[in-house]
Amino acid sequence: MLVLFETAAGYAIFKVLDESKLQQVDSLYKEFETPEKANKIVKLKHFEKFQDTTEALAAATALTEGKIGKSLKKLLKKVVATEAHKQLAVSDAKLGGVIKEKLELSCVHNSAVAELMRCIRSQMESLITGLPPKEISAMSLGLAHSLSRYKLKFSPDKVDTMIVQAICLLDDLDKELNNYVMRCREWYGWHFPELGKVVTDNMVYCKAVRKIGDRTNVAGSDLSDILPEEIEAEVKLAAEISMGTEVSEQDIGNIRHLCDQVIDITEYRTQLYEYLKNRMTAIAPNLTVMVGELVGARLISHAGSLLNLAKHPASTVQILGAEKALFRALKTRKDTPKYGLIYHASLVGQTSAKNKGKISRMLAAKAALAIRYDALGEDTNAEMGVENRAKLEVRLRHLEEKGIRRISGTGKAMAMADKYQHKSEVRVYDPSGDSTIPSTSKKRKFEEVEEAEEPATPIVKSKKAKKQAVKEEEEAPEETPKKKKKKKKDKEEEPEEAKEEEVAVTESTKKKKKKKKTKEGDE
Repeated sequence: MLVLFETAAGYAIFKVLDESKLQQVDSLYKEFETPEKANKIVKLKHFEKFQDTTEALAAATALTEGKIGKSLKKLLKKVVATEAHKQLAVSDAKLGGVIKEKLELSCVHNSAVAELMRCIRSQMESLITGLPPKEISAMSLGLAHSLSRYKLKFSPDKVDTMIVQAICLLDDLDKELNNYVMRCREWYGWHFPELGKVVTDNMVYCKAVRKIGDRTNVAGSDLSDILPEEIEAEVKLAAEISMGTEVSEQDIGNIRHLCDQVIDITEYRTQLYEYLKNRMTAIAPNLTVMVGELVGARLISHAGSLLNLAKHPASTVQILGAEKALFRALKTRKDTPKYGLIYHASLVGQTSAKNKGKISRMLAAKAALAIRYDALGEDTNAEMGVENRAKLEVRLRHLEEKGIRRISGTGKAMAMADKYQHKSEVRVYDPSGDSTIPSTSKKRKFEEVEEAEEPATPIVKSKKAKKQAVKEEEEAPEETPKKKKKKKKDKEEEPEEAKEEEVAVTESTKKKKKKKKTKEGDE
């Protein structure tokens, strides 16, 4: 059996002298404890040294990708082909399959071969003659640096780093532009405040300020290339009657310099947006079609990379960017948010408020598929994204028209939905509460007056007062049945009787009070 061993210095081919030792995998390391024991198991047959670091890097990258480099192909044809009947032990099963396919050599890769490779690596300095240890360590370090640099440069996972940086810079530029424009308007507003009300666009305002300078120059300056004729005439009229303060030439110079900065940053922002648009179309075309360049770039930036975003489920993509609201809702046991960064997508923005949650959920599901297709697929077209967006637009149209299809059945028939009508209870005002006259009958009223007056009478300890109270209670039930007779004559006489009884009650209360006073005087 022959063994193909790869090092940082070159390729080495060993010949196995005692194959029976390979069957004892667990105790194989004991046979390589010393260089003398190792030389009894394997023997170096051929060593192909790399000419420089470039060749070593090309060979290493080919091996990591499971391909055969030019130098390895020449070596195998030259050395191994002469002993084609023997098996070739390799460290990678994928590499063995490629060698077997192209050179028709039988390759072996198993646990015994992996253990043998590890044992050879432990005694590599003694087995490979002609290479000092310092040279091997230097070549290993140089190859490691070159391979790391190559992977960072050409890794597909690192390409979206440019998108993350671009979208972060775009957000920073927007903040700075807002601050600069606000400062410019406030600063120049002390000199010419009317211009800010006439010219609303920030870019046009800065260009006009840079060209005008002092407001006394408005009459002689031509602003036709910046402003329309109507607004230009309005600005000239406002300059004549302006209430602003006078400023020096040095102040105007600083304001103009600030306007130059705003104009330059705005132009650079436009250029950066075009760059970001092109990068998003190249790296994530389906995601760009679904949610747009800015929202897609912000999703990638929030996740860290396109591959990390592809690992998220659709439910996470839906609320990505609203983590603070999510955990607050979970803590307070309230409703969780329905959307995060995906809210700014055009499909969600053009829906009504009641359908935003449904559309954001469906858009997140389709966007998750698009992200995985862009990150892991080999095609670079946006056909899948266009198809899914068309489906979402059709679904959105049905939701807006309230034409929700049935889930069961054929799915072609439209569900019958009753038209919603708001039914509110109409309450009629009750005017009886406004009247001070009681609505009860006279008989009822007279009984209530009697009941109310009886407890109100003061308690007198004299025996005469008690006898009068007893007599009144005995007379009261005798009079009530007479009152219950429903005759017209009785009804007419009732008010007069009530008046007489009320007078009698008042006279009795007065007598009681007099008796009380006389008793207190005697005592």
